[in-house]
Amino acid sequence: MSDRTPHQQPHAPHTEAAPHTHGHGSEPDDFAVQIADSVESFVLAVTEVAKGDEPGSAVSLLLLEVSQLLLAGGRLGAIEDVVPDDRFEPDAGPEPDGEQLREHLAALLAPIDVYHEVFDPYGPPEKPNAFRISDDLAGVVGELQHGLTHYREGRVSEALWWWQFSYLSNWGTTCSAVLRALQSLIAHVRLDSPIGAVPDGADTDDDGLTDEQLEQQAGDLMAAELGLGR
Repeated sequence: MSDRTPHQQPHAPHTEAAPHTHGHGSEPDDFAVQIADSVESFVLAVTEVAKGDEPGSAVSLLLLEVSQLLLAGGRLGAIEDVVPDDRFEPDAGPEPDGEQLREHLAALLAPIDVYHEVFDPYGPPEKPNAFRISDDLAGVVGELQHGLTHYREGRVSEALWWWQFSYLSNWGTTCSAVLRALQSLIAHVRLDSPIGAVPDGADTDDDGLTDEQLEQQAGDLMAAELGLGR
């Protein structure tokens, strides 16, 4: 067992009552069940999308799933700090390997996988950094699965503590950035605004394509996503 990371998240306005968990092996309350259902739904949905069986709806489905997960995250951020039952985090076993999921998402979303975001809008002014939707979603799935392991083993307070802490420290920010990227992609098509070439300095794993070819591919993919003719 590893020492627990100290609580560092700030107290948010209490717009929702804190959940009640009643020790190991007890039935979770409605709040815990709803959060767990949202988490599991996201993990399953992203895994299904990554299979590539319906590439024409991938971006739209991911937009919906990320939006719904952020609603669950907002509920976690709006309650008091969850206090786990144990001083030390119980061993959740080996972490799942998310590399295959990442690779499938990267193949599905190319060449629109790379996007740019400012990490902290309240921090010092900084240049936007390049990220990948595939990397971000695979990482979020891994974090959520860690909490699911605790939940399925009956460690409800442990799962809620982990989901709350990781939402405030990582996956909330990540999902917010991904949501902006997905919404922007759809807006480009709906508003008939061409997607520009990837800015200089972005890591695009040089595939030999020109800027014009990348832009054409991005536009064609988004048109297919939304069932629009070009």
